[in-house]
Amino acid sequence: MSIELKGSEISSIDLKDGCLSLHFSRAYLVKTMTGSTERTRWQQAGNLVIEGVEETSTIPSGPLVCRGGDIEENIFTYRDMIPIPLESRGHARCVLSFEGVEDPFVAQGTAIRLDMRETPKYIEHLR
Repeated sequence: MSIELKGSEISSIDLKDGCLSLHFSRAYLVKTMTGSTERTRWQQAGNLVIEGVEETSTIPSGPLVCRGGDIEENIFTYRDMIPIPLESRGHARCVLSFEGVEDPFVAQGTAIRLDMRETPKYIEHLR
């Protein structure tokens, strides 16, 4: 299961005391069913949290619609997606682009985690 960044909606981005939170009001999840080539799309709210933020670009004001980007977790780079679950210490960086915002948003820190909220809601089958 993973979050598909393209089209996911972010209500706000907050930075407080070196802790950055990207608040997904609607993250689009893609689930692959075991033993099947079929996938399903869901939506769910959640937060991508980067701790120990050392560097950040100008924080755009929300609400925002994500066009895509990279999530870096130590030696791994996830392009246009976020794996679920995600929790790691070490190098953590996100580079995200948003509709209507010219420059990408960049943040780098020492830990990253994904906290999903509420119950996922089914949208459709992907064949």
